[in-house]
Amino acid sequence: MRNEVREPAVAYGKSKFTEEEYLQMERLATERHEYYKGEIFAMHGFGDLLAMSGAAENHNEIFSNLFTSIGSQLKGKKCRPYGPDMRLYVAENTLYTYPDISIYCKDPVDREKSDDIAENPTVIIEILSPSTRNYDMGGKFDLYRDISTLKEYILVDSEAVKAYAFRINETGHWELEEYKRAEDTLEIKVLQLSIPLTEIYEGTKLITTG
Repeated sequence: MRNEVREPAVAYGKSKFTEEEYLQMERLATERHEYYKGEIFAMHGFGDLLAMSGAAENHNEIFSNLFTSIGSQLKGKKCRPYGPDMRLYVAENTLYTYPDISIYCKDPVDREKSDDIAENPTVIIEILSPSTRNYDMGGKFDLYRDISTLKEYILVDSEAVKAYAFRINETGHWELEEYKRAEDTLEIKVLQLSIPLTEIYEGTKLITTG
């Protein structure tokens, strides 16, 4: 995790918070924050992208393309995709975070616990930005691997035509498949989904479609 702590941690004059304190503040906050083992961290990514020419547009286009394709392919099936407003809780290590896209194959919310905290995703997708790349590929993936239901972790680059698919195999080890050519098709195998990279990057300046 990052060592940088921003509001609301500073506002409350301490560096350690209970999960209940975090959730109370987060539900009133105007910006999203992550929580991990008592510490609150400002979410990086989209806000940082705004200062970078074209980066925010790429992120938006990629998210829209992915979410639309996944939603269309899952229509009528039990699994459903959710966007970055879905708060994910990893009970195994206390992480609260907001994946770009998370796919759940059962009701993500335990109504007896809360109506705005999701658990047990099957697939998580993060769109890489310059400020989050190392975290998403390293420390955050380490924390996501504690999720017992997680079968695939997908990373999609916003600066180049490139995607990474981490999948857990039959022996419980994570394997990586990379997609680096415009003619490649990203496979989310656990859900039998296929999305051409040309479709993922449509509308960006990273790819030419015709």
